[in-house]
Amino acid sequence: MTTLQHAPAARRRTRRWLTHLALIAGTLVMVYPLLWMVGGSFKDESDIFSQLNPFPSSFDPRNYIAGWTATDPTFTRFYLNSMLIAVLAVAGNVIACTLTAYAFARLEFRGKKVFFAIMLGSIMLPAHALLIPQYVLFFHLGWVNTYLPLVVPKFLATDAFFIFLMVQFIRTIPRTLDEAAMIDGCGKVRIFSRIILPLTGPVLITTMIFTFIWTYNDFFSQLIYLSYPSSETVPVALRRFVDATGDSSYGQLLAMSVLSLVPTFIVFLLAQRRIVEGIATTGLKG
Repeated sequence: MTTLQHAPAARRRTRRWLTHLALIAGTLVMVYPLLWMVGGSFKDESDIFSQLNPFPSSFDPRNYIAGWTATDPTFTRFYLNSMLIAVLAVAGNVIACTLTAYAFARLEFRGKKVFFAIMLGSIMLPAHALLIPQYVLFFHLGWVNTYLPLVVPKFLATDAFFIFLMVQFIRTIPRTLDEAAMIDGCGKVRIFSRIILPLTGPVLITTMIFTFIWTYNDFFSQLIYLSYPSSETVPVALRRFVDATGDSSYGQLLAMSVLSLVPTFIVFLLAQRRIVEGIATTGLKG
């Protein structure tokens, strides 16, 4: 009888150990490329691809020093460009998406359901299907080789994902608060600024974080619209270290790639709890 009682417990412990081993193995598979990149940034050019061991024999910062000043302009300019675009994109998304979400969640107007359905449908459109029409439009506006194609659409509420996220969050706020404010004489604008906006803090922070990370890491759009070296961003500038027809500086490329991860890593590390809180409190009720 005792043996039979201990058998299920032994099987549970075995399954638990197997689960932990599988998670550890998966973690190593996911972390190894990052360790290889960081370790390779401290290695000599000849040792990067000849060793499977991601850890360097010595930590030599020469690749970081040479990589930072290897281009003209230096990476200081590229970082400033990336931060400028990311900050403007965050401001545009927060302002435009919040106003649009408030209209969909609280206001009544003709065609509201149709416009909301169109907005949701735009999420399903692949970005590459819109690339040529958008480029033609921005070209005729004279915006190519400027930051305007990367920033102005953010102020026009083009990110439907964040609008939908905010709409779902605002719908969880009791309408009795709106009604009480209306009795006190508040209009739609004051209800939005005094009641709705302060209560949407978690979803606003989530929008800011994801907008910053996605904009900062965006390579394709910035490659299409930015051609002048002085206006390039960090993701676009990294391709300068890889020459398809000649010599490539992989050590400097890995070093600058490590540094390019620092802003997003810091943002995610500091705001990790806010991201989970913002998504968890969004709600799913209509």
